Order: sequence, then C-alpha cells, then structure tokens
Amino acid sequence: MTRPVRPGRSVARLAAVQALYQMEVSGLGAEAVVREFHDHRFDRDMEEGETLAPADEAWFARVVRGVTAEQTIIDRGIRLRLAAGWKLERLDATARAILRAGAFELIREPAIPVEVVIDEYVEIAKSFFEGPEPGFVNAALDGIAADARGQ
Repeated sequence: MTRPVRPGRSVARLAAVQALYQMEVSGLGAEAVVREFHDHRFDRDMEEGETLAPADEAWFARVVRGVTAEQTIIDRGIRLRLAAGWKLERLDATARAILRAGAFELIREPAIPVEVVIDEYVEIAKSFFEGPEPGFVNAALDGIAADARGQ
C-alpha cells in the first residue's frame, strides 16, 4: 500500500530541485542554498493571496545535502540509465536536478515507496517541461529504482 503524499514533502522536493539547479548555475554550496531558502523563500506568498503548503524544510535540507554528499554515486546511477552515447552533462540542468533528487531518494531512502518518489519527480518534471522529458524522468527513475532496490 502506498502512503499518501504529504504536501510539505512535495513542496520540499520542488524546492530541492530548484536549489540543486541554483547550485549548479551559481556555484553556491549546499549550506548557503539551504540557508537562503530557509531565510527567504519558504512560507512566502507566491502571488497575491496565493501560498504554497508549508515545506518540510528538514526534508528539503536532507535532499539537497544528500545529493551533494552522494553526487558521485547518484550520477553513476543516472549514467547507467542514459541512452548509449549520451552524457549526463548533455541533459538540461533542470532535468539533471530532478534526476539527482529522485535518484537520491531511491538510493538512500528505502522507506519511501518507489511509486511515491517516481510520481513526485515526474510531476515536478511536468511543471518544467511540456515535451518528452517527464517520460524520460519516469523511465530513468524506474531504472534507478530497479538498480538500487532490486525492483
């Protein structure tokens, strides 16, 4: 039985993808970005009268720090799921951030059901991409889950 998705974790996952993207393009480290999100981004109004569910800030920090600490292992797992001749560096930076965050959860958080992780990150991909990228994220994370959890 799949546990229900908690809105705070969903917000944290989206924020983690944004933070990982920001780290890649700016060169900032994990601690600086975690602090920036805590101080300036969480619990803020989106637009007039529109707010997000509160983020699970501890989960956000766990994913950002975990991806940073485990990036070599995570990237190796992603590379195994790329088409022949493709390099991780060729992927869009946002797609890389989505895959890294999802792969971290699949590799290092076995208590979270595979379906939850994949569904959450595919939905994040859909919020950034209208083309084939969500399907690619789905297939890549499914393969990473098979490698990491034997499924």
